[in-house]
Amino acid sequence: MPARDEHRRWNVTRLELQAWRNFSRQTEMHFGGRAFFIGPNASGKSNILDALRFLRDVAGEGLQGAVARRGGMSEIRSLHTRRFPGVRIAVDVGPRENPVRWSYRLHFRNHPQVHVPIIEGERVCENGETLLERPDEKDRGDEERLTQTHLEQVSENQSFRVLTRFFESVRYLHIVPHVVREYRRDGDFRDDPFGSDFLERIATTNKRSRESRLRKIQEALRAAVPQFERLDLDRDLTGDWHLYADYKHWRPKAARQNEATFSDGTLRLLGLLWSLAERGGPLLLEEPELSLHDALVSRLAGLMARMNRTTGRQVLVTTHSVALLRDPGIDLSEIHLLDPGEEGTVVRSAAALDDVATLIEQGLSPGEAIMPRAAASDAHQLSLSF
Repeated sequence: MPARDEHRRWNVTRLELQAWRNFSRQTEMHFGGRAFFIGPNASGKSNILDALRFLRDVAGEGLQGAVARRGGMSEIRSLHTRRFPGVRIAVDVGPRENPVRWSYRLHFRNHPQVHVPIIEGERVCENGETLLERPDEKDRGDEERLTQTHLEQVSENQSFRVLTRFFESVRYLHIVPHVVREYRRDGDFRDDPFGSDFLERIATTNKRSRESRLRKIQEALRAAVPQFERLDLDRDLTGDWHLYADYKHWRPKAARQNEATFSDGTLRLLGLLWSLAERGGPLLLEEPELSLHDALVSRLAGLMARMNRTTGRQVLVTTHSVALLRDPGIDLSEIHLLDPGEEGTVVRSAAALDDVATLIEQGLSPGEAIMPRAAASDAHQLSLSF
């Protein structure tokens, strides 16, 4: 693989958060090729994924834009935090054989007078050697320099530009079926996580790769969708791209449909399968079980593992599904339990929970053993509220 693309098989191996949204105290997580985040609603599962999206936005559009996109520092900094100034995000990144090749740390806060985000600290290390440590003498002589990271500056990131490319390769996906169907909207929706550019993304893929992936997806849909026979991509008379599916039907023409009439589950599964087949940086998935039958959901974790071995693409997943975690191949270290409290959310590895390991030894699946721990403590009161 060319050196320019070497980052495409890297993983985020460690993530550290402090004062980021739900996480007031220093929170550290370790990842392999897969990671599953479980916990009650509003415990911070999506905010873990958003920390990586934030680094992507910093690399692509800069610190100011990444903070503004989220509504400003008041929306980012944890309300639970007391003395720690600002927000800190730190990651370790690398291939399987060298999982801590790169380390990046960013500490930023609001400027007390002008109320714009400024850098308190930025550090880049390669194989333990520090390549960048800020603030430096130039920063102390010109405070405005601290409004920009070196990660976002081509003139400053030459020695670690591959790390910038890695962050830019992070992909967040949460297909919303009606967005895929109603793709004609004003504005630039490139790389839209909700699917407005999904058909264009498929169409602009190299023809050989596109056809190979669609053939594999076609076979998967034959197993998952009743009466499904064939999938292809084609233009309509106006030049717009559409996915077409053929179904078994006594009326041949009536059996041909495009994405406008696909079920929500079919569209979500299509988006998931396509993204898993793509080569790229970490894939961030929100509740991939939505609209899918448990019989399919229970196969997704194994599919993610196989695709990770094939493409090297890391998959980080939020879920509420016992079925998704039913795969016996899931290691407890891959599951991260979020426990919200008055001082912010705490993240625990399922491998550190002795009672969970005991339940699995007694024959329960990982999902059956740990998902009850992820429920809100008063969930039983919901039916009594009205």
